[in-house]
Amino acid sequence: MTRITPVILCGGSGTRLWPRSRASKPKPFLPLVGEETLFEQALLRCREAAHFDPAVVVTGQAHLAHVEAQLCGLPGARVIVEPAAKNTAAAIALAALRLPEDEIMLVCPSDHHIADCEAFGAAARSAAALAAEGWLVSFGIEAKSPETGFGYLRRGDGVGGANGELGGFKVAQFIEKPDLARAEQFLAEGGYAWNGGIFAFRVGTFLDELREHRPRLAEAVARAVAGGREDGHRFHPDPAAFAEVESESVDYAVMENTARAAMVPADMGWSDIGNWQALHAARPRDGAGNAVSGKAELVDCRNVLVESDGPRVSVIGLEDVIGMVDGDEILVTSAAGAQKVGKLGGAVNQ
Repeated sequence: MTRITPVILCGGSGTRLWPRSRASKPKPFLPLVGEETLFEQALLRCREAAHFDPAVVVTGQAHLAHVEAQLCGLPGARVIVEPAAKNTAAAIALAALRLPEDEIMLVCPSDHHIADCEAFGAAARSAAALAAEGWLVSFGIEAKSPETGFGYLRRGDGVGGANGELGGFKVAQFIEKPDLARAEQFLAEGGYAWNGGIFAFRVGTFLDELREHRPRLAEAVARAVAGGREDGHRFHPDPAAFAEVESESVDYAVMENTARAAMVPADMGWSDIGNWQALHAARPRDGAGNAVSGKAELVDCRNVLVESDGPRVSVIGLEDVIGMVDGDEILVTSAAGAQKVGKLGGAVNQ
């Protein structure tokens, strides 16, 4: 069975779940769904899945203390400390250049929630099998609603042997975030999945594709690794070389350019916890769709999320409303307005 090295990408600006999430402690390091933080859940998922090797975590200096405090005592875990945030293509390349070329790397964001860990493990093994054959594999999250905040993958022909027995498909098209009418059309037609930002690559295949499609980025990251230094379980790339790296997502740099893009379907209770409305959907709710954390009382309310770390919050007769109290900061928004929280001055400046 193919061995898999999880690569956990860990960081964030902390704006979309303000005021709970801040730049100094963004959402991966918060216990938003359950007792563990999202980062801890990502580590534990990979520890408990069969055929997974110790994780490699890619993070920045600003979040290193949080990462190391939450590594869950995992033996063999390694940390790559980015000198600057340069988006996912560079972060993945850093990890790839620290692994053997034949290794299968499973790239996972640290701030997602996955309810069905068994389904996650099964999808990871299918993706790793395809990656071992030279495919660059995305998890295609089953689209259950016409979301406009996600990119989409259009499924192509089956890959992975006769009749696609590995459960994989070519990616026929990458689609940017659609408007509502297109998203509804995708759901009606079938054959589309959300692009969840989880990938499986053979290290050598990924690096070859990166060198072909983004040679300057690949060269700059290689120089940063060559000039880097070891510090126990940490690795620090050379800051001067890394400063020359272009900032670009792996989707734009590689996945939308390669002829080897594939996907595995994944129905695993996934959420990117991208805003307060998404967090509300991921949490246990009562029969009226309400979820409460901390001191709060709701009367005649439907689909209300309230969280307070201090004063009691009382809500009467409201629907589709979110209320957050964190220290001396208070947020009140409609569920529809939750996507705009990151535009608030308080969210940007803290």
